Amino acid sequence: MEDLHRALDSLHRPPLLVRAARLGLPGYRRSRALPRLLGAGALPPVPEALARLIEIERAHEAARRGGAVSWRASEHVAVLIAVMGEAGLLSDAVCAEAPRAGQENASGIDSLRFAT
Repeated sequence: MEDLHRALDSLHRPPLLVRAARLGLPGYRRSRALPRLLGAGALPPVPEALARLIEIERAHEAARRGGAVSWRASEHVAVLIAVMGEAGLLSDAVCAEAPRAGQENASGIDSLRFAT
């Protein structure tokens, strides 16, 4: 799980992409989004889904930076929304297991929200 937190902390994306994802976050429904992004089948546990989404997002970011004609902002934002949604669920699970006074957002999603 520490690897997931480290991966989330390392995400730095353009502010416009992050703002668009934040606007879509209230409408995130994993039962609808994950089959579209990860493929049909049973919904994976949050840590597994998040790990797969981070890899997909990294591929989108590489395509964006490389100027690939196949890159689509809407698809990239959809993946970022899912990453944020799953990170929030992971954070909720961590907080439920070991609540600590004054604990910061354990998901590391603040790093993504404050993109550079």
